[in-house]
Amino acid sequence: MMKRRISLAILAFSLATAQAAGFDTLLKKTTPAAGGVVVALAGNAFVTSAGPGATETINSNGLANWTSTGTVTSLWFRMAAPGSATLALDARLSGSNSSRIRVTANGTPFEFNLTKGNTKTYAIGTINVAAAGYVRVDLQGISKSGAYFGDVSELRVSTAAPLNYANDAANYYWSRRGPSVHMGYTVPANTEYFYNEMTVPAGEDKIGSYFMSNGFNGGYFGIQVNSPTERRVLFSIWDADNGAKTTLVRKGPNVVDNGFGGEGTGGQSYLLYNWVAGNTYRFITRAAPDGAGATDFSAWFFAPETNAWRFIATWKRPATTTYHAGVYSFLENFLDTKGYLERRVLLNNQWARSTSGAWTELVTARFTGDATANNAQRLDYAGGLQDGQFYLRNGGFFSPNVATGQYFTRPATGQAPTVDVGTLP
Repeated sequence: MMKRRISLAILAFSLATAQAAGFDTLLKKTTPAAGGVVVALAGNAFVTSAGPGATETINSNGLANWTSTGTVTSLWFRMAAPGSATLALDARLSGSNSSRIRVTANGTPFEFNLTKGNTKTYAIGTINVAAAGYVRVDLQGISKSGAYFGDVSELRVSTAAPLNYANDAANYYWSRRGPSVHMGYTVPANTEYFYNEMTVPAGEDKIGSYFMSNGFNGGYFGIQVNSPTERRVLFSIWDADNGAKTTLVRKGPNVVDNGFGGEGTGGQSYLLYNWVAGNTYRFITRAAPDGAGATDFSAWFFAPETNAWRFIATWKRPATTTYHAGVYSFLENFLDTKGYLERRVLLNNQWARSTSGAWTELVTARFTGDATANNAQRLDYAGGLQDGQFYLRNGGFFSPNVATGQYFTRPATGQAPTVDVGTLP
């Protein structure tokens, strides 16, 4: 999760840079050239429907191993204005002499044949787009003379409207994961405990989702959907900035602990727990310097199903002396094959507790995005207020988006947490 470790200051700088360049400039870079704008499937496509044993995949060259009539591959591009768009497909065919495929663009179906040979550009047709926003293009095989329908590398789009799509090939993995979005809270000095409440609305709990409630400089705490049968309550602390290793102090019953890598290194602890979309869960984290040059970070999770607080773990981060700082929540998708799915989370009743025991309600938050959002590789992100709560939304190629960098203020509840932190397990 190192991608989320970027401080709010850096996020603000990225946003300011994007705004200084001008969002229109980012779009105009994709103005059509001869042959149309090239939208690479490698960064903009997903296998959205496939049966058991399906072989289709999206790799660095685009759609490959296309064998099944039951598989649908979908890609998206965004038009900044309504208008017409003429489409073509770059594809090659081996393993069959010919195949017939269907391309459904913005709801309009087109059918044509691919012929054996190296990559060719096949004309699809012209569509009319009634409003600015993302356009979906579906590919599906109809018939073939041999084993394969073909390999598809690019969609070509000719239109007068400025286009947006993922065009940074070095970061296609991230663009396919989709934009991550954050709500940042300003806590008072010497904040020892941070409290938050989080609800994942029914139907928004897609596989690959991480709904992170309590993030701070050094770590994060929230809930995940890891597979159709597995969900986790996850609490992780990074190793110190100088490379010194974070160590486990203690953990709760049935909590798994290990190290993590890939996006930074540190200590990870999680509880397998079948949390339920639509229910509201509570989260508390504690940051407490140990007086010897390290800080102990602890986490507790309250589930309404059991009506009790559960202790997750305490981790000791060396070469660190801090209370809570850089406090935020985020929403991300951690599976690049699931980046076409939409997610949403509600966040409410944030409070900070000082070392003296005083609770302070946090009613204002700043909405920010990651590099995928700030570099306009994906524009399907939003955040703000919903029914008096903060919300975050990403994925699904929805329109319109909500500009990052804004501050939102929710109504105060005036209801400090009833938890007695001295009796937490």
